[in-house]
Amino acid sequence: MDGFCDPLSNGAAHVQAVIFDLDGTSLDTEKVTKNVLKEFLEKYGKVIDREKEDKRLGIPQLEAAIAVIKEYDLPFTPEQFIDEITPIYREKWPKAKPLPGVNRLMKHLQKHGVPFALASNSKRANVDLKISYHQGWKEQFSVILGGDEVKSGKPSPDIFLEAAKKMVVDAAHCLVIEDSLVGVRAANAAGMKVVAVPSQSEVDYASLADSVLHSLLEFQPELWDLPPFEDRVDSALPIEPIYASGLFSNGFLSEAEDDEPSAFPDQVLGLYFGWAKLSMNGIFKVLVGVGRGHSACTAKRKIKPWIIDGNNHHIADQHMQLSLVGFIRGLNNKETLMDLEKAVEEEKAIASSSLDLPMFLHHSRAPLFP
Repeated sequence: MDGFCDPLSNGAAHVQAVIFDLDGTSLDTEKVTKNVLKEFLEKYGKVIDREKEDKRLGIPQLEAAIAVIKEYDLPFTPEQFIDEITPIYREKWPKAKPLPGVNRLMKHLQKHGVPFALASNSKRANVDLKISYHQGWKEQFSVILGGDEVKSGKPSPDIFLEAAKKMVVDAAHCLVIEDSLVGVRAANAAGMKVVAVPSQSEVDYASLADSVLHSLLEFQPELWDLPPFEDRVDSALPIEPIYASGLFSNGFLSEAEDDEPSAFPDQVLGLYFGWAKLSMNGIFKVLVGVGRGHSACTAKRKIKPWIIDGNNHHIADQHMQLSLVGFIRGLNNKETLMDLEKAVEEEKAIASSSLDLPMFLHHSRAPLFP
């Protein structure tokens, strides 16, 4: 099976409702706001500690503010800090896109009458603003809760228990989808099943979750006693286009660091296909592997495009734009891009035939970037 690990073997409870986290799970807000704190601190002569800030992802806003002020010795009260930095975050939120597989799962649950909630540590007003940029989201959720609407935010179970109560579903029959350690702990404390879809910086808590996936494209509803997806076309899954660009050299695409419009979300890992535009050679069908290079323990992911209707060896040091329109599979726990290189012909054939179908072909004629 795809993903880091399967649901725990002690048996999944019959799931009657699903609870989504927002930031980093449903929306890519954490990527588009990645540099806000860094740039804010620079104005006060401070250098961000990225490792510590990654560990603070998902905690309540006031708690995070107190920690940041103490860590960097900033001249603010927590309330002043929040008032100063929140408008900068708000400017970025319209750019946040749904993470891979989120819209697909929401539509699937709605189609089959499975209630689902949104439960975020963000203030309710901020939750409403973030989802307002995505048509239909507010109407689709059975329940929406912000961290200021319960006694204690995550890792307290309060927000998940309140969501279950409002949906009139027993906590034991709720499935939580989270990206952060504090969220997973909150789900554990609530007595709920939890699927973790962590960013690259938070992949070390697999033992606390019932299942860990690279992205929601790998989610299998039937493992949770939910109706299965029926949207694959043979071995390919149509997806909302995912974009990236960078320098193609030595067989790999180098993403521009901290440049959110030109980089994939953290949760893009696995085998995808779509269209590649090269600065000097035109547009090609492409199979794209996103994963670890020589070792599954390597922290930094690599992007390996295989030109399907051309030859990679004659292409070097060119700017490449990618538009991924299909997903084949995730990577196994220890699978690397070097492993894929040895047995990629089958996936190339799947990608090539899929890209001849109308549902995939039209993307080659549209602008590769919105």
